[in-house]
Amino acid sequence: MPPQIPYIIGNEGCERFSFYGMRNILTVFLMTSLLLSIPEPLRKGEAKDVFHTFVIGVYFFPLLGGWLADRFFGKYNTIFWLSLLYCVGHAFLAVFEDNLKGFYAGLFLIALGSGGIKPLVSSFVGDQFDQSNRSLAQKVFDGFYWIINFGSFFASLLMPIFLKEFGASVAFGIPGVFMFIATMIFWAGRKKYIHVKPTAHEDPNSFLKVVRTALSQGAAGQGVALAGVALAIVGLCFYKDIGIVAALCSALVLVMGFGGAGAWMQLDRAVPKHGAAAVEAVRTVLRLLVLFALVTPFWSLFDQKASTWILQADQMAKPEWFQSSMMQALNPALVMILIPFNNMVLYPMLNRMGLKITALRRMGAGIAFSGLAWVVVGGTQLWIDDGHSMSILWQIAPYALLTFGEVLVSATGLEFAYSQAPLAMKGVITSFWNLSVTIGNLWVLLANSSVKGEAVTSYIKSTGTSVTAFQMFFFAGFALVAAALFGLYARRYPMQDNYRK
Repeated sequence: MPPQIPYIIGNEGCERFSFYGMRNILTVFLMTSLLLSIPEPLRKGEAKDVFHTFVIGVYFFPLLGGWLADRFFGKYNTIFWLSLLYCVGHAFLAVFEDNLKGFYAGLFLIALGSGGIKPLVSSFVGDQFDQSNRSLAQKVFDGFYWIINFGSFFASLLMPIFLKEFGASVAFGIPGVFMFIATMIFWAGRKKYIHVKPTAHEDPNSFLKVVRTALSQGAAGQGVALAGVALAIVGLCFYKDIGIVAALCSALVLVMGFGGAGAWMQLDRAVPKHGAAAVEAVRTVLRLLVLFALVTPFWSLFDQKASTWILQADQMAKPEWFQSSMMQALNPALVMILIPFNNMVLYPMLNRMGLKITALRRMGAGIAFSGLAWVVVGGTQLWIDDGHSMSILWQIAPYALLTFGEVLVSATGLEFAYSQAPLAMKGVITSFWNLSVTIGNLWVLLANSSVKGEAVTSYIKSTGTSVTAFQMFFFAGFALVAAALFGLYARRYPMQDNYRK
């Protein structure tokens, strides 16, 4: 095992404690303190919108971090300097606990820092391996994901107590201290790391240059790309309905989606200028983006455990000392159990039965399990809406199903994204993987916005269910359809092995 790995793992454990420590109390803090000026019937919706807008930012800025690292500064320097901004963001939350603009500025800095380093730390792990020891990489990625949840577990358990007993300054300040410790641990290993030089800016056959050439070679592809730009401009006109962050992200997705489709139509025309190998590398990236797009429904379900599921837990019977947001500690606790169980028991047993457990099969099954979790939580909501007193223990089953899906999708996806990415685009591809989380949370904002319309509200009432229960079953169906489409597409996906030689 490369000796520098413990520094990266230690950094990740402290950083994840800091991130989940603040994230898991954010909805509760907004509901009980920062948004008290908003009428109570509207406060839940506003708190959910702020939370998911923040998460969109966290998973949008990986694009910026990946671009800076691959083109200019390298992964280590980009991680270190953005980590310092991250620490400043935590300080803002602790200092501006009763100042809306100051608090939101802190959320922005945390989104920039956390999002910017997110793709780089996992791809930096991959850089420490090559073809000779790549068999160890999946174990380290599993360990990497295990330590993420180790930090998340204690943060989910302790921060709600600190918020209640000591106030927001302490509850948001402690995660800031852990982020500073994380930065120092990462800095301490600086002389031991393998540093891969950023070469994307020197590469005449980079992803964007090949795509630009392909689009310039025909009117058909250009027309498709321009259609995406036109739709993005139209979408921006509706920013007042869905919020400026959601509108900008929607515009970006439209431009990327239609631009990629237009380039795909004409990729072969870029071969004379860039060569067959460069064009095939771009084709690999575009195939990956289709897979990532089909994973987005999973994230729209997964991240609502910190908003929709907490709000449901508020309606359930529980001990007086137990805070609704503490239920989230169950998720990382189960992850720490499931990762070793899957690797030592489940996967070997299935292999002996003749069922090959590929990365894509894991991910497709994980999306389906998330849908099943929401079927269960939706059924629970129907009972609550009918006036039954439900114990919070009823949330254990959906948490277990969702967490099993998370292990299959997220832990597998980290190594999968790295292994499939061409060598010059490791940071950017991992950024696209994180962008799938942004789009997943964008679906949530769009769904929340749609149910505010009178026509949709009237239709939901005609079904005899509450808006909350209806949305839960909608998201469950969304994920199950995505799982089926993912499985069909994955059957034709050609696997790559892009570790360093």
